[in-house]
Amino acid sequence: MKVNDLKQLYEIDDYQWLEETVKLIKNQQFQELDLENLVEELEDLGREKKNAVASLLEQIIRHLLLLQYWTNESEYNAVHWQEEIYNFRTQLRRRLTTNLRNYLDSELNSIYKDALGFVKIKTQNSVKFPLECPYSLDQLLDIDWLTS
Repeated sequence: MKVNDLKQLYEIDDYQWLEETVKLIKNQQFQELDLENLVEELEDLGREKKNAVASLLEQIIRHLLLLQYWTNESEYNAVHWQEEIYNFRTQLRRRLTTNLRNYLDSELNSIYKDALGFVKIKTQNSVKFPLECPYSLDQLLDIDWLTS
C-alpha cells in the first residue's frame, strides 16, 4: 500500500489504517508509512494514557477526602468509599509505568484541585477540606493506606 493510499484509508477507517500500519512496520516497510498520521496517533496514545491514570488518581483523592472529612456521611458510606479506593488503586497499579508515575507526581496539585472541586459540590460546601493536597503520591498509591 502506498503512503497516499494509507493517508486516504486513515480518513475512512482508522482501525484498518492501524492494522495496515502495523503490517508495514512488522515487514520493515518504513518508507511506505504514513508518518504524519502515525505521529498523531502516537501522541494521542500518550495523552490517553496520561488522562487515564490522572482520572484514576483523581478518583482515589475524591474518595479519600470523603472518607476522611465527610464525617456526617461516613457511617453510611465508609465501606463503599474504601472499596472504591481499593478498586481505583488496583486499576492504577496495573497501568502505571515509571514515566506515568512521574507525570502523576508533576500533576498532583492540579489533579487534587479537580478532585477538591468535585467533593465541594458533592458535600454542598458543608465540609472544610484542605486547600492543598494532604497526601503524598506514595500514600495515594499504597493499596492499604487508609483502607484497611
